[in-house]
Parts: sequence; structure tokens; C-alpha cells
Amino acid sequence: MLDNIPYFPYIISAFIGIGLAAASGFRVFLPMFVVSLASYMHWIPMNEHFTWLSGLPTLITTGIAMIVEICAYYIPYVDHLLDTISVPLATVAGSIMFASQFTDLGTFPQWALALIAGGGTAAAISSGFAGTRAASTATTGGLGNNVVATTETAGAGIMTFLAMAMPIIAGIVAIVLVVVVIMMGKKIWKKFRKYNLGEVPETNTSTDSV
Repeated sequence: MLDNIPYFPYIISAFIGIGLAAASGFRVFLPMFVVSLASYMHWIPMNEHFTWLSGLPTLITTGIAMIVEICAYYIPYVDHLLDTISVPLATVAGSIMFASQFTDLGTFPQWALALIAGGGTAAAISSGFAGTRAASTATTGGLGNNVVATTETAGAGIMTFLAMAMPIIAGIVAIVLVVVVIMMGKKIWKKFRKYNLGEVPETNTSTDSV
């Protein structure tokens, strides 16, 4: 019955694309590897314009890259180095994941929408967690970074699963995540700046005059 709803396939594709883009914001290569594996095993169909995603070279490459990326975020200093390139990489990965769901729109609208919706979603989430890691380093000396890294990997896995199994829920969760990340990012950034500037809460040191 839902198939009779006008543009319903595009709506589902949008939810899948947003979900995968959000997953790319957490980890660049994990969602791409899962999509590559699923299409290689013929669990999901892959449009002819993105058949390279279902190829064995892509599967092996993204698999190795995924393992390296996940492990690297547990190495001090290396995690911050990755944060410097994670946002542009996440933007590209999110755009590709989103565009793979809209091959019937034409090249320009397909990639314009992918960059805005997919790339924007991935970039927002990636930026938010990069800021969280920076704040964690400043306030905990890096002790809390492993927690951030584990949360990111778990988030990537969960969002990838939801995008493929329950796309509507994935899309809603992704939108909520972007809003939360933006709001929390602003608060964390303000606290981080105050910490770096050495600002302390003002205390009333004056005494009552006699």
C-alpha cells in the first residue's frame, strides 16, 4: 500500500542516505565497508552507477581502512591528527553514501542534494565529535578520549544498521543527532575556550563595609 504513495521510494532513499551519511560522520569507512560487503554478498541491490562499491577491490580497501581508522583513534596524538582530516573525508563519504540512493535524479541534482544533505549531515556530526575530543583532551588530559572513540564507533555501527534495516528510524535519529550535536557543540566550545583562556567563575571577595 505504501508503494502507491507518490514519491515514496524517494522518501525511503532519502532516509537511507541520511542514515548512512550520519554513520559516515562517526566513522568514515565503516558504513562504506558495510554497504560494500552487503552489495558484494548480494544482500542489497546496487545501482549500475555505483557497482564499484560492490567490487572486491573496494571491499578489501574499505575493510582495511575501517580497521586502521578504528584502531588509530585509540592512539594518543594520532586521534587528533585524524580529526584534522575527518571532517572533509566524512563530507565526501556522506555525499557518496547519499548519492548512491539517488541515481535517477540526474547528475547535478543528485550530487547537489548529496553534498547538502549527505555531506552536511556527516560534516556536522564529525565536527561535533572532533570538538568533543578536543574538550576531552583539555579537561581530562586525554583519559576520556577512548570513551569518545568507542562511542563514535558504536554510533557508526548502529546508524549503518538502522539505515539498512529501518531507514525511517535512521533518518529521524540522524536529524535529531545533528540538532543535538550542534547544540552541544556550542556549549562544549564555549567551555573549551574559557578553559584555554584560564577563566574562572567570579567569586565575591568583597567584605561588607562597617
